[in-house]
Amino acid sequence: MDLHILEHRVRVLSLARRGLWLYTHPLLKLLFLPQRCRCKFFSLTETPEDYTIMLDEEGFKELPPSEFMQVADSTWLVLSVVSNGREPSGCQATGVTKIARSVIAPLAEHHVSVLMLSTYQTDFILVRERDLPVVIHTLAGEFDIYKEEGGECVPVTCDDVSNGFLKPKQAASPTLHPVQSPQTRFCVLTVAPDTLPAIATMLIDVLFYSHSPPRETGAGSQDLDSITFFAFSLIEGYISIVMDAETQKRFPSDLLLTSSTGELWRMVRIGGQPLGFGECGRGGPVPSLCLPLPGLGRLVLGGDALPGCSPPPASVAVPPGPPLTPGVPCPPQTSVASWPRSLSRWPPPTSRRITSAPSTSITPW
Repeated sequence: MDLHILEHRVRVLSLARRGLWLYTHPLLKLLFLPQRCRCKFFSLTETPEDYTIMLDEEGFKELPPSEFMQVADSTWLVLSVVSNGREPSGCQATGVTKIARSVIAPLAEHHVSVLMLSTYQTDFILVRERDLPVVIHTLAGEFDIYKEEGGECVPVTCDDVSNGFLKPKQAASPTLHPVQSPQTRFCVLTVAPDTLPAIATMLIDVLFYSHSPPRETGAGSQDLDSITFFAFSLIEGYISIVMDAETQKRFPSDLLLTSSTGELWRMVRIGGQPLGFGECGRGGPVPSLCLPLPGLGRLVLGGDALPGCSPPPASVAVPPGPPLTPGVPCPPQTSVASWPRSLSRWPPPTSRRITSAPSTSITPW
């Protein structure tokens, strides 16, 4: 497999729900007019606690500083695992389990925190820019590593980076994180870029006018019957949307595309409090859940973890199935902020247009 270091330099920030009004204009520009700001990497996620935004430096210039916005100090680089000689951009389905085993777990052993952003089309791993030498040194034995420079992929070797790598520490004691599973069902969708204007009005309504009042209580107090979550990503021209099944019914049925199975997903929220960027241990929640369950499909959901604010716990989405154990033993974690994806490609050869709500095909929980 190949590991590509993409050209995007990404900032991660938390936007308070009460301050959304101040950012409506720049967010509309990023959502619907990316060519006006040259932003190539943009992801917006609404959670019960805040709005999490991940975007490249060109997009970040569009957001005015204010008391409502908290920005992580680090700049993040985007990694993409490429198999079978495919191009790093576009669509590929390497799989969360393989990434957890071959990328996230080895980096956690070297105390490198990561963010993981999963979309309808593919998966991205984000690492701090300052950690890149450690990343290259750690993964060079498993991957052929390339770096995008001016649109070209240039091979990278350990000789190209400086020394000073961190040595693994003794394994930490396992931590028992509480698990919550709200009843809300989610669908993972995409739309053709040229049809985005046709759903623009509905997207604006959902993102800016349909949200509930700000929650002042902790993340662990979220009602298990339902949860607020909506994610929109526009990365290199590819659109990915995650919404609950009830919200999906509000959109034109002939424009949304999903996998041929049309299955829905349940969310599993890990941790009753913010997990943070800094705590790294072997694996974290994604490897701890994905590696022992290689035969179970899963997608990753979550918000960011910014120092000094209260991000939501990490989350994983799984197909409907048996009840979960109310605790997951896992070590202090590599922080994860990521969203789900379908295993289809775009243009999806097995995708279908939604003609009715797919709730009839759900296996009872």
